[in-house]
Amino acid sequence: MSEAIRVLIADDHTLLRRGLAVVLDTEDDIEVVGEASDGAEAVHKAEELTPDVVILDVRMPDTDGLAACAAIKRSVPDVKVIMLTSSDEESDLYEAVKSGASGYLLKSVLPHTIPDALRAVQRGESQVTPSMAAKLLTGFAALARGADAGPEPAPAAPTAPKLTDREMEVLKLVATGRNNREIAKELFITENTVKNHVRNILEKLNLHSRMEAVVYAVREKLLEIT
Repeated sequence: MSEAIRVLIADDHTLLRRGLAVVLDTEDDIEVVGEASDGAEAVHKAEELTPDVVILDVRMPDTDGLAACAAIKRSVPDVKVIMLTSSDEESDLYEAVKSGASGYLLKSVLPHTIPDALRAVQRGESQVTPSMAAKLLTGFAALARGADAGPEPAPAAPTAPKLTDREMEVLKLVATGRNNREIAKELFITENTVKNHVRNILEKLNLHSRMEAVVYAVREKLLEIT
């Protein structure tokens, strides 16, 4: 049996933290290893406990969740971060992506869906509440159109990373929200091969999450989303 996914929960509402911990503790493959009531405490406990996944609220006292996410990814880069928040602001969503979050879920999601979201990000996938995913893809399309209409960008460095044709195929499918299993089925390859391609893409682009890779790819005009 594989090891349990170790989770740290950070939210300034004690009742929500406790309720979420109770839900997660009913899962055999998930273990809540700590709780934090603000961003600064979340960063400290993430460094101390090195969990597999940190669940962060966006709005918290002291250091907010977005700043905490960036700090955690700098200190413990292998830790996955899911933002669990009531904020449906596009600016928070984009900042979470830039900070290295692997997921962005609204607190309106059904509690029983959160364990599956944890498992997905642990596998290297991204998880976004559907309404926010639509905003993300709309933003990508606007960003791509803006790049076409805007001033000429500075020349790319000669050492800019280049993705293989297969990696580009995988990235395009990631951009449409497909998970590893769906990508494998569409490209007639194994899920393990998809994971390897995604890992290579992130390493080549020096990025932390699938969502961040798509943002980068659209900005650099490696792919277009219409």
